[in-house]
Formats: sequence, structure tokens, C-alpha cells
Amino acid sequence: MTFFDVLDILGTVAFAASGALSAMNRRLDLFGIFIIAFVTAIGGGTVRDILIGNTPVSWMQNTMYIYLIGGVTTLSIILRNKLNYLRKSLFLFDTIGLGIFTIIGVEIGIQASLEPIVSIALGAMTGCFGGVIRDILCNEIPVIFRKEIYATASIAGGICYMALHSLSVNQNIIYISTTLFIIIIRLLVVKNKVSLPSFSVKN
Repeated sequence: MTFFDVLDILGTVAFAASGALSAMNRRLDLFGIFIIAFVTAIGGGTVRDILIGNTPVSWMQNTMYIYLIGGVTTLSIILRNKLNYLRKSLFLFDTIGLGIFTIIGVEIGIQASLEPIVSIALGAMTGCFGGVIRDILCNEIPVIFRKEIYATASIAGGICYMALHSLSVNQNIIYISTTLFIIIIRLLVVKNKVSLPSFSVKN
């Protein structure tokens, strides 16, 4: 198992927990919790694989992901009373998942010999689309469409990844530094309440 595979597993765990916590916050039933956890964990990767023609998509080729998501969701339900600050836990898992899945998407784009800008876009899709599907199913405006800096952090991380890759930096160092870069951006902008401007049309 490579370090890349370990990151993929960690990202899946983080987003599955994020989905499960989000579903429990909205008091969904057991089936709903598992569905939300599943689509959050595999949504971005599924969109990515379809776009680059990698079918059957990754979780269909390796059923380990299905069992992993099921196990994480079960643990999240069992330990729900231990997670006293569900909203903070949800934010943390979502941020970790965003950082990890972004660099996985960029790396897969590079392996597919795609242009740098396309690889960056693929990274943003991988990192963000699971959360988009989760929010839509939970009847919320997806976080990437609000003022909160989310997709922007993912894109910045993708650019950082491509820059380090072009300098032939050690691959594992790129993985770790870029993931931390995205996570730190998210933590700082939320802590300091930094957001993108919003616009409206005057009547």
C-alpha cells in the first residue's frame, strides 16, 4: 500500500464521518444517515472518474470502500454522544476530506496526462462535489455556493500542488504540504470570518 492509498482511505474516512454527522444533525433515520455518508465519501471521486472515463468507478472496482464507509458511519452513530460539538466535528472532518481529496484529484489528473488547469479543476471537483451532493440531499445551499471560502481553498491547494510538482519536489512532501495548506486556509478563513463578496440584483 502506497502513501497515496493511505491518503485516499483517510479522505474517505473523513468525508464519511462528515456525511454521517451532517445527517444526524438533521435527524435523518438510519437509512438516511448511511446514504448521506456514502454519497459524501464517494460523490467527488465518482464525478471525477466519470469525467476521465475511468469506469467502473473506483468504489465499484474496490468494494473495500463500501465496507470502510459502512464501518465509519456505524462508529459515528455509536459515538455520537461522545461528539459533544457536532458542528465543530463536522467542520473538521469536512476540512480534512477537502484537503486530501483535492490533491488526490490533481494527482489523478496528472497521471491521466491532463493539462495543469484541468488537473486543478479535477482536484476541486473531487474535493468539493461530495459535499455539494450532501448539502443538496440535506436541503441546504451547498457550501461552495455561499460566501464561505471552500472551493477557493481547494483551487489554491491545486495550484500549490502543480507548482511543487513542476519543481520535482518529493511526492510525499507534496501530498502532505498541499493537504496541510488547504486545511490551514480553511481554518484561518473561518476563524477570521473571511469570505468572498456576494452580489445581488437591485429591483
